[in-house]
Amino acid sequence: MKETPEQRSRTMRAVRSRDTKPELTVRRFLHAAGLRYLLHDRRLPGSPDLVFPKYRTVVFVHGCFWHQHPNCAAASRPQTNTEYWSRKLTRNVERDERNRAELEASGWTVLVIWECEIRKRDALDRLAKAIRSSRGR
Repeated sequence: MKETPEQRSRTMRAVRSRDTKPELTVRRFLHAAGLRYLLHDRRLPGSPDLVFPKYRTVVFVHGCFWHQHPNCAAASRPQTNTEYWSRKLTRNVERDERNRAELEASGWTVLVIWECEIRKRDALDRLAKAIRSSRGR
């Protein structure tokens, strides 16, 4: 059944930009691994989800749909209002790239973990290892 514009609007308002389930999962894992971080530092481009000043590293926990994870089934685009979604999602990806470039130019190491990867323990282990081995660029 197709949603009305009011229903769609209500659904979209409920979408969180921080403290999402994937982000909380990553935060819990990294905290349990002994890594300490800052959250959503607005002084940095893109307000990274996690900031590790000691390692000069930031982590973005990307939702596969919103950030268009390449080759991921969850990144499929909606079949309705296709022009809007194409522009919106393309802008998201372009913004992500700009933020990454600005952070790296400022000497930060930028790591991304995708929503679909979080279910895999080895992906979280690799993330923790990458953070510990980083000292910025």
